[in-house]
Amino acid sequence: MRLSRYFLPVLKETPAEAQIASHRLMLRAGMIRQQAAGIYSWLPLGYKVLKKIETIVHEEQQRAGHIPLLMPTLQSADLWRESGRYDDYGEEMLRITDRHGRDMLYGPTNEEMITDIFRSYVKSYKDLPLTLYHIQWKFRDEIRPRFGVMRGREFYMKDGYNFDLTKEDALHAYNRHLVSYLRTYERMGLQAIPMRADGGPIGGDYTHEFLVLAETGESEVFYDSEITDLKFGSREIDYDSVEQCQAVLEEFTSRYARTDETHDEAVFAEVPEERRRSARGIEVGQIFYFGTKYSEAMGANVQGPDGKPVPVHMGSHGIGVSRLLGAIIEASHDDKGIIWPEGVTPFHVGIVNLKQGDEEADAACESLYKSFEALGLDPLYDDRNERAGGKFATMDLIGLPWRITVGPRGLKNGVVELTCRRTGESEELSPVDAVEKVAMIYAGLKG
Repeated sequence: MRLSRYFLPVLKETPAEAQIASHRLMLRAGMIRQQAAGIYSWLPLGYKVLKKIETIVHEEQQRAGHIPLLMPTLQSADLWRESGRYDDYGEEMLRITDRHGRDMLYGPTNEEMITDIFRSYVKSYKDLPLTLYHIQWKFRDEIRPRFGVMRGREFYMKDGYNFDLTKEDALHAYNRHLVSYLRTYERMGLQAIPMRADGGPIGGDYTHEFLVLAETGESEVFYDSEITDLKFGSREIDYDSVEQCQAVLEEFTSRYARTDETHDEAVFAEVPEERRRSARGIEVGQIFYFGTKYSEAMGANVQGPDGKPVPVHMGSHGIGVSRLLGAIIEASHDDKGIIWPEGVTPFHVGIVNLKQGDEEADAACESLYKSFEALGLDPLYDDRNERAGGKFATMDLIGLPWRITVGPRGLKNGVVELTCRRTGESEELSPVDAVEKVAMIYAGLKG
């Protein structure tokens, strides 16, 4: 993309309503625009990152054997009355009435609807196990929406639901989700720590939240510092293997890590003092096993091996896709702007022409641009007739991981400058070598 043809409404000043870094930088970088309290339009740059995050989530869900579908945002209140949650959920649920006087709601979650779909089509244990998921806009009428996309009323979320014959099978689905989430977050450049959590209105005896450590986090968390040394890395997991998934779960949950709702000071005191940590955390996902809570209430039974009907065991598993974008910025920025991890960057590399209109500089930039495109990479070429300082400020603000600077002086020596946004380190390379180095970096990231 050529910046002269792109819609990137960057702001020089920080809007007064922005209280945290991610909100400030998303507004300044022209990623979002607030349309109402807690409701945002996603402008091209923000939308581009949102789709990158969504793609990673889809890939890792399907790698784990989960099947995508799409459910509507509006739901019938009758389904929620069946489960008993219509009156219990609280004022965060936006309740509406259609022209025929039917009670509807804008879905904050989809346990009821997915259970209705399941009971309509799945009748035998032979069709199990089954995990269905979707990525969809949801709405919760927060009393005080704040922090931009971190605590909005409308949000983009992946929610998945497993259906299993037995508790043992359902707990394997739980473990499988935990493993797939660890891999998902690492691909986004995040370390999300699974922490024992509270079931809240969804319920369930088994639940872990995934939290990214950040000063602006809403939750106070307590953990053993050893957990921050754990990496999922490039290990290959057979998601059908109960033993492999259980081993990963035990590796990542055996050390103390809990949110404030489940914190146990006596148990925490057993951790060596030098390893005890308390911090703030941003929730970016949560997994639940809640047994037969919804299947019994809504008649989601299958015929068991003995021919008798049995309620299925269920779990739900969410990832805050739009919230993740804010969490990544909170975890990765400096005073100049965003620093995108390579896995989710809106453009793979920025090209800055220091002397637009110079024949040699223009030709070199065009060659670089076409070389990246030929390799399947997505460059952003700042071809505006602007001062160099303004171009650098824009690139720093939007946070592309790599920048290639092209100018007449360097071209006389046959080189361009390749700069790493995270470290600020630069090196002079031939244009061919610069393209090859950037291409190799991204080749190593493919999931």
